[in-house]
Amino acid sequence: MGGIGLTAVDQAYLDQARQMQALSFVVHIPLVCFGMAFPAMILFLEWRYLRTGDVVYRAVAQRWSRILVALFAVGVVTGTILSFEMGLLWPGFTATFGSVFGLGFAIEGFSFFLEAIFIGIYAYGWDRLSPRRHLASGVPIVITGVTGSFTVIAVNAWMQHPSGFSVRDGRVVDVNPVTALFANGFLAHEFVHMYLAAFMVAGFVLAGCYAVGRLRGRWTRYHRVALAVPVTAAAVAAPAQLVIGDWAARTVAADQPVKLASLEGLGATTAGAPEHLLGWYTDGQVRFGIAIPKLLSLLAYHNPDATVRGLDSFPGTDLPPVNVVRIAFQSMVGIGSALALLAVVFLFLRFRTGRLPRSDWFYQALAVAGPASVVALIAGWVTTEVGRQPWVVYGVMRTDEAVTGAREIPVGYGVLALTYLGVALAVVWLLRRLAGRPLPDLLPRPTPDATTGMGVR
Repeated sequence: MGGIGLTAVDQAYLDQARQMQALSFVVHIPLVCFGMAFPAMILFLEWRYLRTGDVVYRAVAQRWSRILVALFAVGVVTGTILSFEMGLLWPGFTATFGSVFGLGFAIEGFSFFLEAIFIGIYAYGWDRLSPRRHLASGVPIVITGVTGSFTVIAVNAWMQHPSGFSVRDGRVVDVNPVTALFANGFLAHEFVHMYLAAFMVAGFVLAGCYAVGRLRGRWTRYHRVALAVPVTAAAVAAPAQLVIGDWAARTVAADQPVKLASLEGLGATTAGAPEHLLGWYTDGQVRFGIAIPKLLSLLAYHNPDATVRGLDSFPGTDLPPVNVVRIAFQSMVGIGSALALLAVVFLFLRFRTGRLPRSDWFYQALAVAGPASVVALIAGWVTTEVGRQPWVVYGVMRTDEAVTGAREIPVGYGVLALTYLGVALAVVWLLRRLAGRPLPDLLPRPTPDATTGMGVR
């Protein structure tokens, strides 16, 4: 594979630029999960309140809507930083391919503004709109949370599997952004994988918070409802994620064979290639790992005797950092499998007994599942993005052709780190303040009856 033909930028801080982008992404991507999944959970609770009249559902939904506002505000900060970094850190990429991916970011921008408008209506309309209109005002939040994420993932899928343009004399021509973004072979599995991951992260993080409360003795019906909804959503998504992961792996095997070889640390092209659990890649082989014969061929091609290309069949300049990709991939798969097992146990007990589990071990595991799901999410994106290196647009433009030539990267890196530290402290303070609000304040207030003047609920 060859690059687009641009000259690599003489940038002494290429790694720092990558790390700045990675830091912003790590901070922002869990918030994206809440933006995709959290509104649907809130609307489900409000819908249950309208169907049953049970004020507990309304109380949980109202409190969660305040958390949604807080997380959205933080997402505005982190998302804006990411947007600026695209142009400031990678001007070669944005200048060359802006006509290709610009449509995706334009749709994301419209989605963002619509989402902001309806979040404001929803959050402040609890006692100002009729119940049905208030519920309806939340529907656009769910839709725009998905469409905004969908278009950004479409851009990433295009970077993994570029199409919809031609290169002539070092210039990008014949651009068809609709084909590039929405007829891309990577889009379907990337979006479904991320959508399920969003419910896993939002579900397990929320449920983990209430699981800690249960272990500390806070276990009213309010807390049971607030735990049951997110853990059920996460439990449905987690086993399905294993199937989508298989789909993604087979797509990578077909279109990014160097990434597949890096995931396993497969040094030489092999028929009936094994899969190694754990271990360290060095000198063309995995050491200290547990080899499972023919498993890689089976997983990648559904044929235990299929031939898998090894790392030695690619130029050394086209290889990603193998151990970073392997460790991230195995962390994602290991944690994801453990979460899927926990989900199956929960669903089994839930359907068998008709109630939440009673054993402390389950809630201890659930408390760990929250942060573990975030680790798995980040590990998955490290696998995707680092596994694509050294390409910013796979097979077309290298990262060192896209990076800025500015020399102030270390200063910006330090300022960025301090900014995110301040944001993190502010989020912790705000969420603790919201969590400390007394529950009665969140229940429906009595409204005057037109005939008696007395309060009714």
